[in-house]
Amino acid sequence: MTEFEPSKLGTRAHWDDVYEKEVANFEETGDEGEIWFGEDCVEKMVDWTLENVPIPSHPQILEIGSGNGTLLFALRDAGYAAPHLSGIDYSPDAVRLARMVAQTRNSEQITFHVCDFLSEPAPPPAAAVSGGQSLDDLEGSWDLLLDKGTYDAIALGEKDGSGSSPVAAYPVRASKLLRENGYLLITSCNFTEDELRASFVNPETNFHFHSHVKHPSISFGGQSGSVYTTVAFKKEILG
Repeated sequence: MTEFEPSKLGTRAHWDDVYEKEVANFEETGDEGEIWFGEDCVEKMVDWTLENVPIPSHPQILEIGSGNGTLLFALRDAGYAAPHLSGIDYSPDAVRLARMVAQTRNSEQITFHVCDFLSEPAPPPAAAVSGGQSLDDLEGSWDLLLDKGTYDAIALGEKDGSGSSPVAAYPVRASKLLRENGYLLITSCNFTEDELRASFVNPETNFHFHSHVKHPSISFGGQSGSVYTTVAFKKEILG
């Protein structure tokens, strides 16, 4: 897998600064903030979800690194039930912005929580909560995890004393959040499909490659490729 040098884009301070400014802009002008990777990526992820995790199945959907909530609002507009949609972000101002936008979109039932999912238990789906169970017991209750750029940002974080990137912990952590036969749909601008498959598909995660989403191709220097890569993995415990 491609190794990246640590960057400010992999720091919480950077994203806190970004979303502090976006909250101020929203309060002043009503601007909902930047759509990371653009509207086309959002539409493609929604289309994949509609085809593979249909609305009648009442799926519980969690976005990792939900930012201003654009992707979750698009799913709500596509017909998914707002109470079954959740987002987590480690930046408090990102969560604040998403909640403010939700109010203007009549989508207050979408829940947003401050959470660093690599080191903290993610809030379980509201429908899964029952008396006497811990967050750890309920964590593996999601039907679909979404990631649009968060994996990329984590890969730019500071390495630990042994030289490992924090992104190394992501695949297993994501797997633990999913129920069996659940999906992870991830869009990246830094990693190829082969690199994502090499990182996520292994016996420890129980992830298996499911499908990919086509993006427009570009050519440069005699080579062609896509700016973005969107891959779906399914958690299957085989034999």
